Amino acid sequence: MSTSSVPTPTPADKFSFGLWTIGYNGADPFGGPTRPALDVVHGVEKIAELGAYGLTFHDDDLFAFGSTDAERQKQIDRLKGVLADTGVIVPMVTTNLFSAPVFKDGGFTSNDRQVRRFALRKVLRNVDLAAELGAKTFVMWGGREGAEYDAAKDVRAALERYREAVNLLGDYVTDKGYDIRFAIEPKPNEPRGDILLPTVGHALAFIESLERPELVGVNPEVGHEQMAGLNFAAGIAQALYHGKLYHIDLNGQRGIKYDQDLVFGHGDLHNAFALVDLLENGGPNGGPSYEGPRHFDYKPSRTEDESGVWDSASANMRTYLMLKERAAAFRADPEVQEALAAAKVPELSTPTLNAGESYNDLLADKSAYEDFDASAYFGAKGFGFVRLQQLATEHLLGARS
Repeated sequence: MSTSSVPTPTPADKFSFGLWTIGYNGADPFGGPTRPALDVVHGVEKIAELGAYGLTFHDDDLFAFGSTDAERQKQIDRLKGVLADTGVIVPMVTTNLFSAPVFKDGGFTSNDRQVRRFALRKVLRNVDLAAELGAKTFVMWGGREGAEYDAAKDVRAALERYREAVNLLGDYVTDKGYDIRFAIEPKPNEPRGDILLPTVGHALAFIESLERPELVGVNPEVGHEQMAGLNFAAGIAQALYHGKLYHIDLNGQRGIKYDQDLVFGHGDLHNAFALVDLLENGGPNGGPSYEGPRHFDYKPSRTEDESGVWDSASANMRTYLMLKERAAAFRADPEVQEALAAAKVPELSTPTLNAGESYNDLLADKSAYEDFDASAYFGAKGFGFVRLQQLATEHLLGARS
């Protein structure tokens, strides 16, 4: 494929980047930075130039932890200025409750009550900033909310403190009249040995315990679910099923290991294809199933200079758009439609019970059991899933138009 045939990102695609992603300086547990700090104004100008529409940030990305009010306001004003100049928006804001030493045992669930109170004040201040900048989503990633040792944390008490914090935040945005919803970002481990609310399923269950569950959804990340050995597209489908996909973090991951934060698609490409197909074509009547930002939470590789940072930012968007094109062609292919029907994929949407049918009616239906030939499935009545996957692969690789 020539470069000219790759789609060009535009703000209409709703691509957004975290300031912590494009600003990642290459530091890791085994070595210091390989790139200088990125100025926020320069960063916003570059992503706008590349076709993105949004910038997201933690408070400590924009102004250093412990900044004076004057230092904080200076950086806010600089951000507002470049947003006005470029047209880039802030769709999501979050708060860092994991980097500073005070949060070494968590923020909302620290065993130290004073730390919990400090964490709530820090978050409330950034919720105000999120509202001021027009953000609609406030993400909560509890990277330090967990433990390494079982005896170190009363998990039931920790979940109750987590619930207390999120309930307070729900009260706050409601009383203030802020048009903001919260999105919990699950992760199984790293930096803690075990993190609370480790998967989409855990987060969904927790949300139902809240006083205002309608204000809280999930912000799943590709690598986080795949670190737990889970299928990310399937997790997103469940979040959509519950109406709880409030935000999404896209990146790449290669297997169950540390959180790699690779460029989107630079990991499990088949699952990335399935994900984009779901987001773009999986809604009612085949329309989009998700209307929010396509947010890239990745890290430009430590090996890159600044030009490599922008190459990687572009790669995220280009890969998504190429997969979007491939998914549309896959859905439009008559052979694919025939294979889907042969695999009985559409039939799963038909209720198992007839309209108005009771269990007594089911028990009386001899065709459902007594006359049903279960033996016919031995050596016959295959579903053709392999054929269907091969068609997806051929579209993914551009072998079919």
